[in-house]
Amino acid sequence: QAQLVESGGGLVQAGDSLRLSCKAPPRAVMWYTMGWFRQAPGKEREFVAAISRIGTTTYNVESVKGRFTISRDSAQGMVYLQMGRLKPEDTAVYYCAAAQPGNPAAVPGSYDSWGQGTQVTVAS
Repeated sequence: QAQLVESGGGLVQAGDSLRLSCKAPPRAVMWYTMGWFRQAPGKEREFVAAISRIGTTTYNVESVKGRFTISRDSAQGMVYLQMGRLKPEDTAVYYCAAAQPGNPAAVPGSYDSWGQGTQVTVAS
């Protein structure tokens, strides 16, 4: 399992932008599928976005269509989630996770390493 550490969460206003960062071992970022999930109080953990080892990106289109972008810097061991036009319904704890390549990217069970999460709160 890889050690993952998220940062960048906070309190913002609706319509603002925010960038989340995930620090991971460079080898993990290079070889694993890296994903972002979120969990709001009383709700199940929800897939947000993922990036594969070859750079293919996958998004939860319904929730974040056109507003969020996942990227990575393998050399630095960083994975980012750029979030724009934030809405109050984006309020959640956001988690970074790593999965073996080839596992379904949108399924939480595919991931065997998780960070501790970072809180994002969007005020209306």
